[in-house]
Amino acid sequence: MTEQVIRPYSTRDRASCYDVCVTIGAAGGDARGLYSSDDLLPDIFCGPYLDLDPSSAFVVESGDRVAGYIIAASDTRHFVRRYRREVLPGFAAKYPFVEQPLTPEDVLVNLGNTPEHLLIAELDEYPAHLHIDLLPELQGLGMGRRLIETLLGSLSARGIGGVHLAMDGANSGARAFYDRLGFLELTSSTPEQPVLGVATS
Repeated sequence: MTEQVIRPYSTRDRASCYDVCVTIGAAGGDARGLYSSDDLLPDIFCGPYLDLDPSSAFVVESGDRVAGYIIAASDTRHFVRRYRREVLPGFAAKYPFVEQPLTPEDVLVNLGNTPEHLLIAELDEYPAHLHIDLLPELQGLGMGRRLIETLLGSLSARGIGGVHLAMDGANSGARAFYDRLGFLELTSSTPEQPVLGVATS
């Protein structure tokens, strides 16, 4: 059996993290070819975190490749300010805001153009937020729990008391996973997109 090792993110892992993001970007299936650029999803949900908060990123090395990761903004308010200043100019040039969005791609593009959607009401208690992705080969092996625990330990050591995430309300398996780890539903939730938070210690 291939050994899995969790380690801090390195800049050499960036392309591999992009690949993981796209590989499971369509509700757990491959998102390649769904949008005008295969980089759209990782340009929103992966790259900015690797670039702006690399100390909050950890990868799973499986054999000779990266097969999963957990990434976070340790201070969401600060992340949004830096995103608008450092990331958004390049993102908007590549993916211009769509005034009348009609397609799923339009919705994603506008999400990437409006980082303020990350400013939920509960940031004082849960200032960090995370994304986690694992290739199918790692799912069901306890790696998700280990990644969450690794991130929580890192955030706690830096004095960050809580972290949250937004998820697809239709993903009952993921909801059960987060429930087992002690995540609680926050008031910012909607039926389509529950927002869950947990203390780091």
